[in-house]
Amino acid sequence: MWSFSFQRRFLHSSLCLMKKLKKSKTAAEQRWLQRQLKDPYVKASHKQNFRCRSAFKLLEIDDKFRLLQPGCSVVDCGAAPGAWSQVAVHRVNSAGTDPAAPPGTVVGIDLLHIPPLDGAHFLSCHDVTVPPTHAKLLELLPKRSGSYLAEKILLPGGSLLCKYLDGILAHELQEKLSRVFNSVQTLKPNASRKDSAERYFLARIYKKP
Repeated sequence: MWSFSFQRRFLHSSLCLMKKLKKSKTAAEQRWLQRQLKDPYVKASHKQNFRCRSAFKLLEIDDKFRLLQPGCSVVDCGAAPGAWSQVAVHRVNSAGTDPAAPPGTVVGIDLLHIPPLDGAHFLSCHDVTVPPTHAKLLELLPKRSGSYLAEKILLPGGSLLCKYLDGILAHELQEKLSRVFNSVQTLKPNASRKDSAERYFLARIYKKP
C-alpha cells in the first residue's frame, strides 16, 4: 500500500514537472526544470515522502555526526517547507512513535507558511529576529535548544548547524562561532549541488559566555 502511494506521488510530481517544462518560456526555466527531472535527490524525496530534496543534506550530516538524538530539542529556523523538520521529528522522537525512547521537541519558524507536521510546532509567518517570536519559542521549548539565537536558547554543550553562502563574510561568521564553540567545521553534503555556493557550519560544544 505504501509503495503504491509513494510511486503514485512521484509519478504525479514528474507529470507536473513535464507540464511545466512544456509551458515554460525562458531558457532559465527550461534548464531548471530539466535539472529537477534528472536530479536523483528530487526523485528520492518524492519516493520517501520528504517535502523537498534538502532533507538528504541533513540526513547525511546527522548520519555522520549524530546530532539528533531521542529527547533532544530542535529549532529549525527558516523551516519552510519543512523537510528538515521531518527529519528532526523522526530522529528526536518528537511524535512519540518510539515509546521506548524519550520524546524530543521540534519547533520550526519561518516568514512563510509551513504546512502542519505531526510532532512539530510551527511558528509560520513569524520573524525569528524579533523578541515576540523569541518569547513564543521559549514557551514551546521544554529545554533551551540550538539555533543562531544561541545566547538566548542554547544550553552549554549544545550544537548549531547553519547554512551560509560562501563569500567574504563567511570567515567573519566562522570567527564569531569559534569564540563560543569548541569546534567549528565547514561541510558541503553530497546532496548539495556542486555548482551551489551553499556551505554549512557545524559548531559543537557551546560555551556559555
